[in-house]
Amino acid sequence: MRRSVIALGAGVALALATSLAGVSAEAEVEPEPDGTLTVSSSRVEVGEPITLTYFTYHPDPENWVALESDGGPDVRRALAPSAKVGTATLSTEGLAPGTYSASFRAKENSVLLAEPVKFRVTADEPLRFLTSSIPLRNARALAPYRATVGGLVRHAGDDLAFRKVSGPRWVRVGKDGSLFGTPHQDDAGPSPQKVTIEARNADGETSTATAEVHVGKPGAQLVPHLRMMTWNMAYGGSEVNGARDKQLALLLDHDVDVVGIQEGDADTAKELAEALGWYYQQTEDVDGDEDSVLGVLSRYPILSQRPVEVPSEVGALAMRTMISLDEHHKQDLVVWSTHLFYEPYGPYDACFGRLTEKELIAREDASGRTAEIKTVLAAMQPDLQHASRTPVLLTGDFNAPSHLDWTARTKRCGSTSVAWPTSILPAKAGLKDSFRMANPDPVSEPGNTWSPIYPTFTGGYGYDDHVGEPEPQDRIDFVYFKGGLSALTSDALAPGNPEPAPQHRDNLYPSDHAAVLSVFRVR
Repeated sequence: MRRSVIALGAGVALALATSLAGVSAEAEVEPEPDGTLTVSSSRVEVGEPITLTYFTYHPDPENWVALESDGGPDVRRALAPSAKVGTATLSTEGLAPGTYSASFRAKENSVLLAEPVKFRVTADEPLRFLTSSIPLRNARALAPYRATVGGLVRHAGDDLAFRKVSGPRWVRVGKDGSLFGTPHQDDAGPSPQKVTIEARNADGETSTATAEVHVGKPGAQLVPHLRMMTWNMAYGGSEVNGARDKQLALLLDHDVDVVGIQEGDADTAKELAEALGWYYQQTEDVDGDEDSVLGVLSRYPILSQRPVEVPSEVGALAMRTMISLDEHHKQDLVVWSTHLFYEPYGPYDACFGRLTEKELIAREDASGRTAEIKTVLAAMQPDLQHASRTPVLLTGDFNAPSHLDWTARTKRCGSTSVAWPTSILPAKAGLKDSFRMANPDPVSEPGNTWSPIYPTFTGGYGYDDHVGEPEPQDRIDFVYFKGGLSALTSDALAPGNPEPAPQHRDNLYPSDHAAVLSVFRVR
């Protein structure tokens, strides 16, 4: 929700992912890093020091090196003084196991002097699969199939190898964790085929998991039901320990097919896709703006070589990706992901400021969100016009509620109804709100997504005198759709009874927004 960017200007146009449109051509461009940085090991145990060796053509006593957690703020820092070549040693004591980046930066402006280097901090724990049950992409009888579980083992050690323990004859398992083969006609059925897989390392440690594959009949729809999620990942998950594995576990536990990502970091979609063996696209990480990155993650192939972006003054306002759900039936899907500006925030204005509906709508206009959603919908028009042929989904953190939730029955903060533009305008464009299609009653099913870790208001937005009062809980994350889809179910997900901030570091659920998972019948 709390994006530290300014609202976009009007009249922006589409640009490719590699474009910096929306950033002033006169803006100073940072030089490419021309130094080097290496780490003493690609993997260290918690508590072991890590030694960084650096080289730069720009030595300075105030240059510095740092360890950063999954794209988040630095967690360890040390000076890298004047010599062109030098070393610095940093402690890993107290760090949570996970992936970290080592960076080498200039004194005042934090410009990178060398490309960052990734390494893993591990704990003295046994080899294990991330989950015991691993749902994989669907298969079709008589058609070649391939998937992988190779990225889902932790504390692997050296010489990791996989083998098949049991399962249908058509499935083979490679040493790298790949599953491949061609199912027979009699393998098709309503229940998934189960393959037990063992991982073993050089120390003789083993772990097993069961992969599940739904096999359809020859000529049948490959994906009759689509499990679509939108997820604001809260700075890539950097505020929760071990977030990447927790993100992966949620996707696997809920058998998700496609995810629209908001507030990813530069590596979120890439690292999730590599671990799962999925496909991904994401927008540029502009000037290290950790919550400017949008992404789409998919079990099924992405057709477009690059995402199409709707740029804003900083980062991207929205992105578009086309996915092939079923090449045999030419069944494609267009997915958009967006993140609208966060301030001023309507529920605070209504609940704390007691503004009238007219005043609330004026504040929405002032926030830039009304202009933003108009811009996004304008960019979507060609897709919306052809939605009967290729279904369209709009996912995102809208930072504003829905008019379907603020009604005379709900009487939120005393309001009888509010025509929030960010939900009215998508509806006028023919988009349907999947959560409200599956859960029509906003009283019995509020579907709140902001926020599972903020039960009380913590200040800001001009309402510091309301600190400690109940946080206005609301539904501000959406999965909209148009075309050949029918919403069957939709849920707001934040499992594990998250602890409130600031005690949220060890939460099982790694975000401050609930995710929304909508299940569709694909027509």
